[in-house]
Amino acid sequence: MADYHKFDPAPEGTPVAQFVHLHVHSDYSLLDSCCKLDQLVAKAKRLNMPALALTDHGNMFGVLNFEKLCHVNGINPIVGCEFYVGDDHLKQERTKYGKKNYHLILLCENETGYKNMSWLCSDANTEGQYFGKPRIDFEMLKKRHEGLICLSACIAGELPQTLMNDSEEAAEELIKKYRDLFGPDHYYIELQDHGLPEQKELNPKLIKLARKLNVPLVVTNDIHYIEREDAEAQDALRCIGFKKLLNEPHQTMGEGRTEWYFKTEEEMRILFPDVPDAYENTLKIANMCNLTIHQYSTPELKACLPRFELPKEFQRHEDYTQNQDDYVRFLVEKGLRKRYKEITPKIRARAEYELGIIFKMGFSGYFLIVWEFINWSKSTWDNVNNKPKPYIPIGPGRGSGAGSIVAYTMTITDIDPFRYNLLFERFLNPERVSMPDFDIDMDFDYRQDIIQHTRDLYGDPQVGHIVTFGTLKPKNCLADVGRILNIPLGIVAKVKECIPDSPKAKLKNAFEAPTEKFPDGGKLIPVAEDPEGTIGLDRERFERWIALCKKLEGMNRNTGLHASGMVIGLTALPDWAPVFKDPKTGEVGVQYTMDIIEPCGLVKFDYLGLKTLSLIRYAEDIINRHKKPEDKIFSVAEQSETDSETFDMFCKGDSVAVFQFESPGMQKILRQVGPRCIEELVALNALYRPGPMDYIPQYIDGKWKPETIHYPDPCLESLLKETYGVMVYQEQVMQVSQKIAGFSLGGADMLRRAMGKKKPEVLMGKKKEFIEGALKQGFTEQHAADIFEIMVPFAGYGFNKSHAAAYTVLAYRTGFLKCHFPAAFMAANLTNELTSTDGVPQYIAEAKRMGLKVDPPDINKSYEVFDGFEDHVIFAFRGMKGMGEAAAAAIVEERNANGPYTSFMNFLERCIPLQTITKDEETGRELKKSPVNSKAVEVCIRTGAFDSLGQNRPTLLANMERAIKYVIAKNTGSDSGQGDLFGDTDEKTFEDFVFDELPDIPLMEKLNMEQEVIGCFLSGHPLDDYKKIIDNCVTLTSANIKRASDEAAAEKAASTSSGGFQRRGASYGKSYTVLGMLTDVHSFNTKKGAGPEMCFAKLQDYDGTMDLAFFPKTWESLKPKIQGGKIYAFKGKVNPPRTEDDSPTFGIDSIEDINQLKAKSIQSVHIELEDSFSKEMDISLIKDFLFGTSGNCSVYFHIKTISGPYIIKASSGISLSSDEETLQNLRNLPLVKQVWAE
Repeated sequence: MADYHKFDPAPEGTPVAQFVHLHVHSDYSLLDSCCKLDQLVAKAKRLNMPALALTDHGNMFGVLNFEKLCHVNGINPIVGCEFYVGDDHLKQERTKYGKKNYHLILLCENETGYKNMSWLCSDANTEGQYFGKPRIDFEMLKKRHEGLICLSACIAGELPQTLMNDSEEAAEELIKKYRDLFGPDHYYIELQDHGLPEQKELNPKLIKLARKLNVPLVVTNDIHYIEREDAEAQDALRCIGFKKLLNEPHQTMGEGRTEWYFKTEEEMRILFPDVPDAYENTLKIANMCNLTIHQYSTPELKACLPRFELPKEFQRHEDYTQNQDDYVRFLVEKGLRKRYKEITPKIRARAEYELGIIFKMGFSGYFLIVWEFINWSKSTWDNVNNKPKPYIPIGPGRGSGAGSIVAYTMTITDIDPFRYNLLFERFLNPERVSMPDFDIDMDFDYRQDIIQHTRDLYGDPQVGHIVTFGTLKPKNCLADVGRILNIPLGIVAKVKECIPDSPKAKLKNAFEAPTEKFPDGGKLIPVAEDPEGTIGLDRERFERWIALCKKLEGMNRNTGLHASGMVIGLTALPDWAPVFKDPKTGEVGVQYTMDIIEPCGLVKFDYLGLKTLSLIRYAEDIINRHKKPEDKIFSVAEQSETDSETFDMFCKGDSVAVFQFESPGMQKILRQVGPRCIEELVALNALYRPGPMDYIPQYIDGKWKPETIHYPDPCLESLLKETYGVMVYQEQVMQVSQKIAGFSLGGADMLRRAMGKKKPEVLMGKKKEFIEGALKQGFTEQHAADIFEIMVPFAGYGFNKSHAAAYTVLAYRTGFLKCHFPAAFMAANLTNELTSTDGVPQYIAEAKRMGLKVDPPDINKSYEVFDGFEDHVIFAFRGMKGMGEAAAAAIVEERNANGPYTSFMNFLERCIPLQTITKDEETGRELKKSPVNSKAVEVCIRTGAFDSLGQNRPTLLANMERAIKYVIAKNTGSDSGQGDLFGDTDEKTFEDFVFDELPDIPLMEKLNMEQEVIGCFLSGHPLDDYKKIIDNCVTLTSANIKRASDEAAAEKAASTSSGGFQRRGASYGKSYTVLGMLTDVHSFNTKKGAGPEMCFAKLQDYDGTMDLAFFPKTWESLKPKIQGGKIYAFKGKVNPPRTEDDSPTFGIDSIEDINQLKAKSIQSVHIELEDSFSKEMDISLIKDFLFGTSGNCSVYFHIKTISGPYIIKASSGISLSSDEETLQNLRNLPLVKQVWAE
């Protein structure tokens, strides 16, 4: 639930305002208003206004937070909306005056009005989106006007437009139409004066008509910013939306006038002194409006849960909830028998305890909703649409729900809470009634299928996504405002780099001295003092830029949809909250955010697509594709969780691509701990995150040095023994509270929450309660206080054991696959990365590192996705650029049906005639299309997919088009290519296709073809002939250039104090030798074309690519020798990146003769320490290691501090060997981040 600020009251003696603003826009009028809700309510309170309206353009995004914020501050909230109105909201037609729409203000008088507004706004957004705006029409108002007050709106309203473009008689008819619909005291003619000539002309006419027809008037101000001086910021915001420069002609509000601000009553009364009743009517309307949007308590939410039809045998009671309880019990009893060989008294008691709480709290319906879509996912029959469906993997659990035996027996989770000692109260606390919340992981590829099933079951109107808002965060704000001010991109990038890395950082933190919270703050202080000298921008432009950014920072910029959140309603969603249609996806979502939607009566669920589940499915499919007929279907979930070979692999830290354990830091921890059971993996998964990570050394010591284990009290040994005395889990904190202070587990969960929030007043109260409980248990006050203090940090850092256990089970399964089926595992990883241009080459490199052979595409071996068998990974058809999914599927389907392809022509004759049939969505006509087109054939040739059929690539490429035409002609019976072989008979046949043979091309050209189509080399590598030279002589590769860049940055930091803004091209650090293939050569003239020529390029080596820079003097001498696609050796230095978004570059000094390169001599060992290193005592183990060994290499430490990176040479008495065993032992020490030799 959102926090709502309570603002200072009006200054003492301020009279209650006799005027209320009724036409107000917040920043939920996206990129149009720059008023935050807090600012609006704070100013209304400061002016002692008794009420305030919110009327954003075409949406209700902000109304719920606005209503709550107003109530907290004692202001009557008037919930409204400025609607767009068309003649027919279902047609893209302009109004009779040529406008795209009119404006109309509607205000909610009561809850009925709120419900009608919700429906109007929802229908406008889902049905009436024309000309880029959500529109309603008068017919809709006829159906949904009750409880609404109508204002005729601004100059864009239908009434002003009628007066400006038609006659007074037409305007009179329009007024009567709206007055008759809404009622004489619910329709008001709106007066505004922002100094516009049109308003000066219109207002007397509006007043005259109002008096003539006895229709009340009301004065408004169309607020778009808070203070007059905010006008430029609002104009800048609009320019961001228009994508216009601020100083170029664009649509402004009032041609430079600045009247659209939150005016005082005195300022408003100056405008229309002759119509005092128009001011009085603002109060009249405010008094008529009495809306509190109903918020459902947890007990009330039970009645709002959506329902589906239960089996007939469970429809015995009139009360649906009783039927739900019966069905849940049935499923639990069935699950108990399936899950446990013996239902012990302990298991039975736990199940009955949980069922009792679930039934008492009324949450059977919630469990059944989750059970239903999980059960449907795991089934192979779609019971709603009565058709077969694929099995869809669901995760074993996520979050605290895995601690429920009811969830386990209903197959909602697959984690036995007894096996891992998990607590139900961590999930559902009987002493703190709140809705349960199952987060469900599902196979990423099938997430949309499960969402569609939910729509099919409950009905499309009852299911929706949840809105999110993109905001102008500091860096985005600097970029957007910089763009409209035409600030050079390079300057914008430099200033963005100065924003602290923390997601909570504000722009102001870059102008304030560093703090513990923002240690990298203050970087813009020197820039503010001298913008021209530091970033090359004059002071006036810099200060204007920053001033605008400070005003616009945090404004809502755009809408999106929550990545996983969905809501389901008992009835159509607009009965509970307004909805909108996402402009990018066309999906419908509720207009209120995740944190406030549930009390509106809508149950939210997280449908989380998890690629790891897809990966496991891919691997199992590959394994089962190649299994022997007599072998049973393989499922990794059925494999042993105590497999020694898998744990051997974890102990070695060989966990690249293993879920949750893939990072280099985790690999190191695995080597230090040497886990031999899944419980240890669970603990590491929980510990390896900020905060708990500090206790990893204690955990490791506890495992290998039992004498170091310390329990806060001997009675806690049974609880903390499995984690060597460290409180790793939140559940352990709860159990300690139970053991020491006699808390119930429900009460212990509330204590854990209080500790985690760290609110001093709450914490002191809980500490007192804890000590009182401990005294009753026989502990001393001091001992109890000491234990409480020990618990506090763990309660804040401790991880949810249920979640850690569930995710570790998945991690173990991926580890098992990697250990026992490496080819299938890596093929599955590659399939998961099919759409990633970076991922596929990375995983291919890892597969090769593992000793697997990665075979290029083969027309008779490849599948749509990657395949793996024995020690081979076979490239996927869909991994080739230009090969569509339909083409890949058709090639494999035809091969499976009719056997391997025997020749290129055999392939064409079988695949070119294939057709897929689709239906035209508009006409319903069947459309026939050939999936295997010439592009698909060409990429197969280029990647060598036909190489095994005996013809070379140049021959096939040269003859492809002619061969395809031949096959088409043959298939359609065309005369082309036919020969008369039988004289005067009528029988004809086609002559064999004759190829124009061409010689084969060199390997390098084939490799370049592969690189172009699949993004990497497979048949070989251009550097294979130079491998020995690379191993012996090259000192820098794309794999370690980042490390070398950090070294150069450390030298740069030590040699300068100019605030980090350096001349372009400055080189620091040592000289290196590189070798690789030159690509992407791009030369240009510096100084915007007026300066000398230089060049950028890329160098491709075995590990990837690095950026090269040939600065002018070097380029002048080397240019004649440079040619793209050739192999070169260069010497030069590393240039650190200028911004955090850039990559380091290698500055070329010279070209070297590859055959004359000198062998590198290892002279130093470098140790980079973890960022958490803070004092010398922390590295005592490293010191012991260094003093206990020696060698012929100097030792250097690399340390990052708040003030920058440093390199420190160890004393001359310390030396090391550079052999791999020594380096690996160093890597395994605590606080060692990485180790390398140079």
